[in-house]
Amino acid sequence: MAVNHLKEFVCIRCQTSHAPEPSLYTCRICGGNLDARYDYNTIGTLLTSDRLGRNPDTSLWRYAPFLPTGLDFSPLSLPVGMTPLSKALRLGQRLGMTDLWIKNDTLNPSGSFKDRASLMILAHCLENNLPIISAASTGNAGTSMACLAAAAGSRAIIFVPESAPRAKIVQLMIYGARVFLVRGDYRQAFELCETVSNRLGWFNRNTGTNPYTREGKKTVSFELWEQMGYACPDAVVVSVGDGNIISGVYKGFYDLYQANLIPKIPRIIGVQAEKSAAISNAFHGDGILRRVTATSLADSICAAFPSDGEAALAAVERSGGTFVTLSDERILDSIKTLAQTEGVFAEPSGAAGVGGIQALLDKGKIAPAERVVLIVTGSGLKDVDSAFKVTGMPGTIDPDPEQVIAAVKEV
Repeated sequence: MAVNHLKEFVCIRCQTSHAPEPSLYTCRICGGNLDARYDYNTIGTLLTSDRLGRNPDTSLWRYAPFLPTGLDFSPLSLPVGMTPLSKALRLGQRLGMTDLWIKNDTLNPSGSFKDRASLMILAHCLENNLPIISAASTGNAGTSMACLAAAAGSRAIIFVPESAPRAKIVQLMIYGARVFLVRGDYRQAFELCETVSNRLGWFNRNTGTNPYTREGKKTVSFELWEQMGYACPDAVVVSVGDGNIISGVYKGFYDLYQANLIPKIPRIIGVQAEKSAAISNAFHGDGILRRVTATSLADSICAAFPSDGEAALAAVERSGGTFVTLSDERILDSIKTLAQTEGVFAEPSGAAGVGGIQALLDKGKIAPAERVVLIVTGSGLKDVDSAFKVTGMPGTIDPDPEQVIAAVKEV
């Protein structure tokens, strides 16, 4: 077993410290979400650029000292993480930016950023002999958990709103998960999963409830630091639903900063759908999270009351970032813009950052020359119906060359 440098979990709300335990979820004092803290002084001596440069492991385990596990290596052969970072030349030209980058997490095994969290959950369960993993999801977290559980021979039980995109439901089924389609929204699926998991002793992966999800998601920031030559961008832009991804992005940079590996934390900027904007409303208002009637075609960021909203607010505030909201129409436009400039096909939530960056430029919240990273979180193949709303269906023709030639001349 490797050395586990995890020291404690600290409540985000009341700052109470908790010793790590296999089935520890939320704060036992106030019920707040927990944040992992490490032996940063030791880690800073282990994750030097020289050591990383000589490490052939491209999985999340290249950052093992920053992970809350004693496993020596990833429990899967599937390649989670180290997704491509590329300079977005054509999209940058379209937006008027000179240093825009795309971190393409659609290329994780299940097509989603959520594989980072699921791998950490899976490692924890295998290390502690927890045989059944449950989760509530609008689709991506569930399909991710089902995918990785299948590869490890573990059992996944997933609760999904019946309105989830069919492509995500079929992913769950083909991976062999036990799936419950819930008549209700994500919050109702979430609460049902919590209740049943507590009664039956399943290990609950639910975002916000489970502190290990953030520890997987933060690895994207380690990769950005390494891929950018052990430096940080000026800002990172990512879509936001329940708040766990954006709090994870911040947490990765926070860990690097605490270990004296970076001089400062970049601005973390969140993009929400305007009719599912509980965190943005709180940020731009009085700081209090309030339930909204959430509706958006971007199902992955549609959350009435974000389960990790407090951590998301803290992440953006402490980094000097901000939130911006978009209409569903602008989110749909973002899918087309991203695909037709950079060849990246994203689902609505994954592409939303494109419209978010344009809005931030218009408001002067991002400067055209700043180094900005857009994290694309999910593949467009997960929600082709939304993409068809942008493209429409092509017309049909007879197998007649003259029809093609006539049609081409009309263009």
